[in-house]
Amino acid sequence: MDNSSKGELLLQTCSEPIPITSGRMLGLSGVSTMDQSTAPRQYGIRLPASTHNGLSVSQMAPPRVLLCGDVLGRLNQLVKRVNSVNKSAGPFNALFCVGQFFPDEPDRLDELMDYVEGRAQIPLPIYFIGDYGVGAPKVLSAVSRNSANQGFKMDGFKVCGNLYWLKGSGKFTLHGLSVAYLSGRQSSNGQQFGTYSQDDIDTLRAFAEEPGIVDFFLSNEWPSGVTNRATPSDIPAGVLDSSGNDSTVTQLVTEIKPRYHIAGTKGVFYAREPYSNVDALHVTRFLGLASVGNKEKQKFLHALSPTPSSAMSAAEVSAKPPNTTLSPYTLVDQVDHPKEATKRTGDNELDSQYWRYDVSNKRQKHGNGGANKVCFKFISSGTCPRGESCSFLHDADTREQFLRGVCLDFIIKGKCEKGPDCNFKHSLQDDGESNSRKRPGSSNSNANRSKECWFCLSSPSVESHLVTSIGENFYCALAKGPLVPDHVLIIPVEHLPNTLSLPEDCELELGKLQNSLKVYYKNQGKEAVFFEWISKRGTHANLQAVPVPSSKAVVLKDIFTLAAEKLGFEFVTKKFNNNSEGRKWLRTQFDKNVSCFYVGLPDGSILLHLVEDNEKFPAQFGREVVAGLLNVADRADWRNCTISKEEETKLAENFKKRF
Repeated sequence: MDNSSKGELLLQTCSEPIPITSGRMLGLSGVSTMDQSTAPRQYGIRLPASTHNGLSVSQMAPPRVLLCGDVLGRLNQLVKRVNSVNKSAGPFNALFCVGQFFPDEPDRLDELMDYVEGRAQIPLPIYFIGDYGVGAPKVLSAVSRNSANQGFKMDGFKVCGNLYWLKGSGKFTLHGLSVAYLSGRQSSNGQQFGTYSQDDIDTLRAFAEEPGIVDFFLSNEWPSGVTNRATPSDIPAGVLDSSGNDSTVTQLVTEIKPRYHIAGTKGVFYAREPYSNVDALHVTRFLGLASVGNKEKQKFLHALSPTPSSAMSAAEVSAKPPNTTLSPYTLVDQVDHPKEATKRTGDNELDSQYWRYDVSNKRQKHGNGGANKVCFKFISSGTCPRGESCSFLHDADTREQFLRGVCLDFIIKGKCEKGPDCNFKHSLQDDGESNSRKRPGSSNSNANRSKECWFCLSSPSVESHLVTSIGENFYCALAKGPLVPDHVLIIPVEHLPNTLSLPEDCELELGKLQNSLKVYYKNQGKEAVFFEWISKRGTHANLQAVPVPSSKAVVLKDIFTLAAEKLGFEFVTKKFNNNSEGRKWLRTQFDKNVSCFYVGLPDGSILLHLVEDNEKFPAQFGREVVAGLLNVADRADWRNCTISKEEETKLAENFKKRF
């Protein structure tokens, strides 16, 4: 008996034995609230293990959970079976359903509505991700409108007593178990329910970057290729049919690397041999479940009683049963040496998203191939967190020219497609030139600042067509070269180097501006993230406001924390009830002789970093991080995003009308 089956019990149920697997085999637990004590274990931050009633995860008995395939509205049959299993082998904490939850024919809708409307009772918490089928739009529309379901609820929207809808995608912790999920199916028709979006995919990819182990990943459809390298005799008939498979799920599971992957839709039961993951020590087990009441009598209910990975030793986590195969999703034998293995498929893409400016994409248009890619992180800051392992060039000469104000496109390609509209120099500079990267015409001279500053309203250099409103102490303007639409700059009217040096009575006006932007973004299903880079040698301040889809805003803190870790520093983090309290705290921390960076998050948290004198901090740090989260790495440099004055004017006018 291998390590995975130690302690396995066969418990008799009403129709067949259901194995309750304990110890090293994983399962799900069920509570209706997110365990906040372990959820933020992200980007190297390890918080204390979750607790219930004063007991740590390691002290608690492993949770008992049930897993089910497509319900198809057959709740009477499912509840009857669950009651029987619960009586003979329970009590169980929760039931997780994958595959289509709603009926496949109208005749069964009344049966489902008996439970939704409270005429019948569900015996234990049920969580489902198959939000499609007959009646789904009507039921879930009402659920979405319920005020109790507003905000970020990755642990489930309550449909009725003991029934929870896991919407979109997310990750939460139950009794110490880390659970990730992808709701709906792949579709290009833009349905409101029953399909997942690119935002849902990107959110899971962001979670995949967290250092902890995901215990369970729930998807409706099977990952394409899961039967590769599996024992042929174990593969059920019909599984090789491509229907019910999803290549996106394959990509996600290779990045998330869960210990257990549960899926439905295929209509058959299949427990694949464990397989090794590239660049990870633990194995993954795939479990496909049949539909409730299927005529072939295939297994649709599975019971597990696992120990959370957070409470397991390294030896237990890395144990490989004798029947472990190589990953079905790669043909490269790297699994036995994860530390030496080539990085997984998504890593190079993620590196580019978060940290790289790849000018080779432009050069390829001119037939120069993909060679000589330069590392934007090194060029802009003089350092790169990847060090020698970075696959891009750390060219000191390129950085020196960049610091002297030379256009990066001109340096790399010998020409700039923006031509006279570019704000950087189009000739290589010798040692006699200024070694600071300045916009043409900028100057720190007090005598000339109002004439040459880009942000002084009295300056002929100010691009007034981007200005959207002017107040007593601040004005708003659309960002030139915006990261995303509605990217706004809040700028002091007076020529001051940061927003914290203004008199305190100016904070009221600033707070109103920020609150107005929050409401404006909220109406679009987005959240506002504010950040400001304050250099002790700065000239005219600007506080940036960037809208982020609500589905991604939940990971903002973790993404910034990871980025800080990669640059070798740690944020000071404080959470406040309102913007005013946060700004007051920032003023107590501010020192005009020290550079700093801070970011204000939608939940009221402020992340602050005071930059040491010998520290090289990238001025575009905030923009680079958000660009990575939004999967628009090519827009991390504002110069890549410039448009014509006519287009800018049109955007500004449209913003003013909507705002």
